[in-house]
Amino acid sequence: MILYLDFDGVLHAEDVALDAQHRPFLRGPGTLFEHADCLATALAPYPQVAIVLSTNWVRVKSFRYAVQRLPLELRRRVIGATWHSRFAVQDELHFWWLHSASRYDQIVGDVSRRRPRWWLALDDDAHGWPASALAHLVHCDSQHGLGEPRALRQLEERLAAQCAARPSAP
Repeated sequence: MILYLDFDGVLHAEDVALDAQHRPFLRGPGTLFEHADCLATALAPYPQVAIVLSTNWVRVKSFRYAVQRLPLELRRRVIGATWHSRFAVQDELHFWWLHSASRYDQIVGDVSRRRPRWWLALDDDAHGWPASALAHLVHCDSQHGLGEPRALRQLEERLAAQCAARPSAP
């Protein structure tokens, strides 16, 4: 079972920029990763849920950098990312990723490679999601992310429903 995790607009507000030293910072109120503990708490009852990073932080900074920003409880769950550095050396794939692919396209590409039993995306970007796939998306408000009670409640409900339907092996 995989949770595809975006950072900006989910774990904190979406308005993130890089300073002169190439360090991320929020341009508005709040703090980076302010909702990460909410996610860790929501996932705690479900050890079978792994995380795949679907955030631009992996492409812009690096996979290792992105993982290290998460609290330990979430870091332990991370098994990969939708972006891989080898994509940067494949011109057509790199162009597609940067200019054509929606977040949905990026995630579905990863789903087709990993073939999880169940998956869910936690993201503030609903562009390109067909109606038939919306059951796989918890759409967050870009400014409030998981700090918005509706998004957190929807995540908890989807996790409970799926994990109850598919108990983990003893």
